[in-house]
Amino acid sequence: MASPVGEDNWVDYVDHQLREAADFETRVNVVESFRRAVSAEPGSLKVWMAYCEYFWSLYTDCQPGNDAGWPVEDQHLGREMFTLDAALNLWQQGYEAVQYRLSDSHELWNRWISLEMELLARTATEAGIRRITHLFKNRLTVPHATWDNTSSMFSSFLSEYNPKAYETEMVQVNKSSKDAMRLYSLRDPFEMRLAATTKSGDAEAAKNTMVEYIEWEIRQSKTKRDPVVNFRICLGLFSRALNGILADHDATWHNYIVLISTSHTELKAGRSKIPAGVLPNILDVLQSAVRHIPWSGPVWARYILAAEEAGLSFTDIERIKHAATNSAKLDRDGMTGVLEMYSAWCGYLKRTAMDPTATEEAVDLAEVGLPTALEDVKHWGKRKWGDTYQGDPSFRLEKILIQFLTEKKDDIEGARAVWEQMSNLDIHANCYDFWLNWFLWEMVAFTATKAKMRSPTPVTLSQGLRVPSYATRVFEKALKVPHLDWPERIMEVYLQHCNDYELAETLRQAQDTIYKTRKRVAKRREREAAEAAKQSHAAYEAQAQAQAQAEAQAEAQKDAEMTTEDQPMTEAPEAPEATEATETTTSPAPKRKRALSPAAEDAGNKRAKNGLENGEEVKRDREHTSVFVANLPSDVTLTRVRQFFREYGHLNNVDLQKPEDELPVAMVEFRAPEEAEVALLRDGKPFGKGGKIVQVTSAHDCTLYVTNYPPEADEQYLRDLFKDAGKIHSIRFPSLKFNVRRRFCYITFREQASAAAALKLHGKSLEGGKFKLSAQLSNPDIKRQRHGPQVEERELHVRNLPKFTSDEDLKGIFSKAGNVVSARILRNQAGYSHGTAFVAMSTKEEAQEAIKTLDKLVVAHHSISVELSNPTSVKTGAALRSLDTISPVPETESPAAGSPSSGGAPVAGPTAAELAARKISVLNVPDTMTDARLKAVLANAHVGTIQKLELKPMHGGAILEFPDATSAGKAALAINGLEIAGGKKLRTGTVKELFEQEGETRIDRVDGQVDQQKQLTASQLMPPPALRRPPVLGRAGAKRGLGFTVSAKKQSNGAPPSGDAAPAVGAAPAGPSKSNADFMKMFLEGNKKD
Repeated sequence: MASPVGEDNWVDYVDHQLREAADFETRVNVVESFRRAVSAEPGSLKVWMAYCEYFWSLYTDCQPGNDAGWPVEDQHLGREMFTLDAALNLWQQGYEAVQYRLSDSHELWNRWISLEMELLARTATEAGIRRITHLFKNRLTVPHATWDNTSSMFSSFLSEYNPKAYETEMVQVNKSSKDAMRLYSLRDPFEMRLAATTKSGDAEAAKNTMVEYIEWEIRQSKTKRDPVVNFRICLGLFSRALNGILADHDATWHNYIVLISTSHTELKAGRSKIPAGVLPNILDVLQSAVRHIPWSGPVWARYILAAEEAGLSFTDIERIKHAATNSAKLDRDGMTGVLEMYSAWCGYLKRTAMDPTATEEAVDLAEVGLPTALEDVKHWGKRKWGDTYQGDPSFRLEKILIQFLTEKKDDIEGARAVWEQMSNLDIHANCYDFWLNWFLWEMVAFTATKAKMRSPTPVTLSQGLRVPSYATRVFEKALKVPHLDWPERIMEVYLQHCNDYELAETLRQAQDTIYKTRKRVAKRREREAAEAAKQSHAAYEAQAQAQAQAEAQAEAQKDAEMTTEDQPMTEAPEAPEATEATETTTSPAPKRKRALSPAAEDAGNKRAKNGLENGEEVKRDREHTSVFVANLPSDVTLTRVRQFFREYGHLNNVDLQKPEDELPVAMVEFRAPEEAEVALLRDGKPFGKGGKIVQVTSAHDCTLYVTNYPPEADEQYLRDLFKDAGKIHSIRFPSLKFNVRRRFCYITFREQASAAAALKLHGKSLEGGKFKLSAQLSNPDIKRQRHGPQVEERELHVRNLPKFTSDEDLKGIFSKAGNVVSARILRNQAGYSHGTAFVAMSTKEEAQEAIKTLDKLVVAHHSISVELSNPTSVKTGAALRSLDTISPVPETESPAAGSPSSGGAPVAGPTAAELAARKISVLNVPDTMTDARLKAVLANAHVGTIQKLELKPMHGGAILEFPDATSAGKAALAINGLEIAGGKKLRTGTVKELFEQEGETRIDRVDGQVDQQKQLTASQLMPPPALRRPPVLGRAGAKRGLGFTVSAKKQSNGAPPSGDAAPAVGAAPAGPSKSNADFMKMFLEGNKKD
């Protein structure tokens, strides 16, 4: 009968034997079964409790005068075997095995100490008192959940048996137990969460909490403080988990195995502070692991490897291999586990045979065992999957056999036959990586045999040149495969190889072959692209139809919920810059847009670009050009990720995320969808030489376009909202530089299933029904329409209004044309009207009627202008006011006393100096932070009442206005250094400092692509050439001679000029300059004198 697995099964198994035990021999067999049980489950509290209780019962039953009904002979034998010392020692062994199970080790301890105290009560001795005192003191130095109860028990014990030493012992115990109490207090939050989830009956929550607890405990075991105790506590937690709710949890077993293996390595290297006696034996751990998770091929592989490292015999290791193959669950998860185990077995055979001191028997075992293992795997796959199974895509076993044949047996032809057999299977023939590996092996074989003066390749008789013709034939055969996944790479290496090694004739033939293949591949790629586009179009057609139906149902409710001032934007799901860049609109009257700084005006007039190609704008399509790369090493860098994909296309960006307690994950964006498809070939490949096997999956349909959430929502709010859907890779907010009213984001999930689950939140009511969430798959090819009175052509722009007109007056005027939804007059900071307003009508027809009847209408001697409000292409600032506006002007239906139109004194407003004193600027605000989110951050900092917040993303900040200068000063002190999301710290300054700085420049590309308008030409980048004039014969200094005059240099300090320009001492003063006629006259006079 096979041995039981798990503590419950062991207890049931032994209990069944126990009930049938009626004589001394069967009772001994029960004890032997218990010994096997504690060996199989050494950290099981339940098994140890049952074992100790049973052994104690045997001790009591065989005592004289006991009425258990044992025969006299059995009683004599029992008193010899089941002694008091043996029973107490067994209790101590059980306690030592489970003492670091913080939550439940007290169950065994309390039972044991109660028995010890019963014995002491019968015969109190000094030795007995010292023994129990020692046990209590030792127990109180171990962290456990019931430390207070244990301390109370010790106090009672001392009061009864040793009152004189009570104070001394208790002081000493409290001092020595501080570390135990501190260590437990660190773990108390996890213990409370575990207890709560267990009590609630939520098994899944309990498992997740335990996994989190274990990860934390592993990190604690590596700390420098209390390393031994922390390591023991970690082992105790693993015992609780692996004997309880995580007994069949693969990841937990792997964590445990790696912890023990790493600790043995550090101990062997002399770097560990953990005593050797504390570490469990790695073979025992692996034996227990394969019993609990027999389907795990990697664990079986580790078991074989550990047995080889421990020096076990071939028979013992073969027994492990047979135990794996006899397990009915090894192929539970497909052929992965089978291949992992057989790879370890074949690796053992190869290493044993290739050892320089290997015997002939070891070589013979490998020569027979390696092909046999290949056949076993083949039959196993056929039995499970039928004829569809074609082998291991990574051909691990075949590589081992080829290496053995090549290096140990020197059988080049036999190894080549293995390559030939694999090339006939589509799973290998269609993979470019297989052909490159074969080619590299042929080149190694060629080089090795060339050194031995013989070669597997024939000599070219015409030229006497030895060439690697077998390697060339590999490429020729590869290019004949019709469905090769990456023929471009094969052609590239083929041509390079022929250039380096082959003759001219072979090179010419290769060029011909490559030309024909390229034509064939181009047609194939066109067909694949057309089919993919057709499928994508059909999918998006179905999605668009479903979205249209959902939007039609929710449109009426959305319009009722939204106001003109704060209307959620439902923009096109594409890159933020491209959304605004594609709008071609005109600006309304100058009063609608506040005066901008020059930098803002320049930025507003430019079209945001994602990249230019041939002078035309190219949209980025992250959803179709990105892949996820998982299972990366913890020390991975962006550079290494780029190098991993450098031959697969042009990389736009690499978003590398390194979450805590998880392996890094990267999202790699390529330039074109075709490049992303080719990059999927890297799936299952090692990251670097001998690195981890990475997982490369498509990021298609993993990104959601999310909008209509509360304005104050930040990244953490959205993560909490979508946390049940799956793991979120990133949340991308749009830049507000070109439109501060944007309120949407892109949420990218790690898996398509998670994104699909998140779509179920579409239409979810938030904030008590105030907002209805919109969550849809992002698709840059779909442009959705905006909502609102302005876009629906029912918002009117009114100009030249009388200064005294109120909002109610305006509503009364326009109510003649239809139902007025809202009317808003623009006012300055002092509360005075600009004479400009915006009126929203119920329908487009009513807006047109208002234009016909009210345009050029004379109101209080003002001819008002009424026209449709045109949306602006840029909105670079936003303002939020408090309910108490700054020096408001009363709004009445008619001019009131004191209003500007009544002739009375106007309401006194703040002066420019007062306004400036109560304003401060907040700098270092990200250009993705909305005004509502910034206001929420400042509210949490208790900066006081903000009367106005004006966002300026073009300058990376905002302007805050407070009731007075004192409030502004206090707020500046509170805000300065305030940390916000992303680790940024806000700082404060003046409004002038804000407008002098530019907003942040976000670069989400790694390819260095920038705006072509800002790129410099090569001639502009080169420094101007230095001018070199040939030397002039004669004296240095100014030119002299006929027609040249020497001018004096003007000195800044008033000193006379120096050098040749200064007149000599005694020289006549310089006269007026001479003309050509003067020189001619001097020349003629000189001739006459001669």
